[in-house]
Amino acid sequence: MPLEDLAQGLHSGARALGLTLTDGQCDRLLAYQTLILKWNRVYNLTAVRDPGDVLTHHLLDSLALLPPLRRQRRESARLLDVGSGAGLPGVVLAVMEPALQVTCVDSVGKKASFIRQAAADLRLPNLFAEHARVEALALPPFDVIAARAFASLTDFTQLTRSLLAAGGIWMAMKGKAPVEELAALPDDIDVFHVEQLTVPGLPAERCLVWMRLKS
Repeated sequence: MPLEDLAQGLHSGARALGLTLTDGQCDRLLAYQTLILKWNRVYNLTAVRDPGDVLTHHLLDSLALLPPLRRQRRESARLLDVGSGAGLPGVVLAVMEPALQVTCVDSVGKKASFIRQAAADLRLPNLFAEHARVEALALPPFDVIAARAFASLTDFTQLTRSLLAAGGIWMAMKGKAPVEELAALPDDIDVFHVEQLTVPGLPAERCLVWMRLKS
């Protein structure tokens, strides 16, 4: 797919999500897509290999989280992206919110190395990567802990609760509403919002589960 078509698709998809991309944001996101496809030839960062599919399944899918995130948390927050893989959604959020401090963690070293390379190539001083199992991380607490198809809600919250700041929130992206996972959560977890997401060009169900510790 020609670069012009990808740029047009990115702009139109963002508009459908209620977002307006600057030229700089569009350029960075497309450069990130190119970087994913380049590294993917060697390191298998993602099973998605077609540029058009990377646009919908990764870039727009991650951008869909931004309007809800802006409603829930100030832009200068610290965010942890758990099981980040190729940096999704963390890199996309770092591009869109320069004041957001984003740390991506993955247990696979090559994926953490890729995110560090992306931070350098895209000139994102607010993007960091950690090669570790999330339960072994020793970092200051985070205002938002995010995951995109990482684990069950119970495992996600249990593995990361020591990293959640006072008043912090969890943001878990899922496919269909995970009714059984919601029912299995510990009693001290408050699910305060479950919202449906519509990702332009992606005919798959998406929802976002917001959680916090009960006070």
